[in-house]
Amino acid sequence: MTVAGSAPPSGRMRSLVERGPGGPTDPRSWRSPLRGPWLTSIFAVVLLVGLPVLIVTGLLSYAAYDPALGGSNDQTPGAGLLASYIWFDWFTSPSWLYRVNQGTHVLLGIALIPLVLAKLWSVAPKLFEWPPVHSVAQALERISLLLLVGSILFLLVTGVMNIQYDYAWKFSFYTGHFYAAWVFIGAFAAHVALKLPTMIRSLRGRSLREELRTSTADTVAEPMDPDHLVSPNPAEATVSRRGALALVGGSSLTLLALSIGQSIDPLRPTALLSPRGRSYGDGPNDFQVNTTFGEIGVDPTETESSWRLRLEGPDGRSVTLRREDLLAMAMVTEELPIACVEGWSTSQVWTGVRLRELAELVGGREADSVFVESLQRGGAFSTMSLTGKQIRAAKTLLALKVNGVDLSLDHGFPARMIIPAAPGVRNTKWVQKLTFRGGS
Repeated sequence: MTVAGSAPPSGRMRSLVERGPGGPTDPRSWRSPLRGPWLTSIFAVVLLVGLPVLIVTGLLSYAAYDPALGGSNDQTPGAGLLASYIWFDWFTSPSWLYRVNQGTHVLLGIALIPLVLAKLWSVAPKLFEWPPVHSVAQALERISLLLLVGSILFLLVTGVMNIQYDYAWKFSFYTGHFYAAWVFIGAFAAHVALKLPTMIRSLRGRSLREELRTSTADTVAEPMDPDHLVSPNPAEATVSRRGALALVGGSSLTLLALSIGQSIDPLRPTALLSPRGRSYGDGPNDFQVNTTFGEIGVDPTETESSWRLRLEGPDGRSVTLRREDLLAMAMVTEELPIACVEGWSTSQVWTGVRLRELAELVGGREADSVFVESLQRGGAFSTMSLTGKQIRAAKTLLALKVNGVDLSLDHGFPARMIIPAAPGVRNTKWVQKLTFRGGS
């Protein structure tokens, strides 16, 4: 049908509209005989198990910042309903809780990268389908697919870059990941609802045992499918489906093996993909740091004999302490981990004063929170608030020593917070002031 007075489209234009511009939009250009609903469904099953674990551990990781306290704790002040799941104060026991949660989140995320890429490869013809939109239902499906692919690639790429390149962008990693995660959660739920019946049907249609026994020479394309994943012009197989699964699974295990040492102390030498390629020795202060005192803008002269810790109580009471005064108080030694959002963690032996003992000096034992201020200049977490539960936890320390020696400057000398089960960034270094708030 043409508009009156206009010329009908040329044959070439008509062909372009009907068949597409060629290249990846032409189904015949996708020639791998491995592609099809069955292989795609195998990848989908693994992701259907792994991705919900990533979602849950990611949401718990954000809850561990206790964003209800505001300030630096809350990197998404406009989150509204998206943060309504955080109705509780974060836990203080077991002390290894955040270490396990975040180690699982990061290591699993790294290990799933080959599977995500393999899944995208397996559905590539669908991503370039022509025409892009031919019905309302198909348009909605493609929008959900665009959000799903875009959000998971954003989360994986920025997550890896955050580990290796120390914030290589200008937006907040925490804010960006929080909102992108919710986009992914919505798109993932929609995609599962749409494709779960197809996945189950595809898995039932072929035997995994038989596929694993099929050699490359006997590997042929699946029957044509309604989603057009199967090539209409398949080439001869150069690898079997068994080989493809082994390649993807082996790649995942390799990435896991090269990363797991950043979360398990005895395996630390094997962590070839450790954050930013840093390595450490065997000394009492030779363990991971996110940033050095020089990078974060701490003036070493402010940490010397002139340093003072100022305590402010809920009723206005104030106390100023020298480091010598703190060392004269009852010292407590605890073995506690530090675990970073980047996935690395380490367990060390810390010596210091219980935070609740310092709170008592200014009438803050029952305080609702404490506002911690650091000597550092800059950075998103130069201040941090802790909950009343964290103040009163027996293992929450203002640490002065680690592994029997004074803290190094990089580890927060002259004093730093050590909080059980909390993200590493909440363990503020170079503490100069504690302000206890609220309570009876």
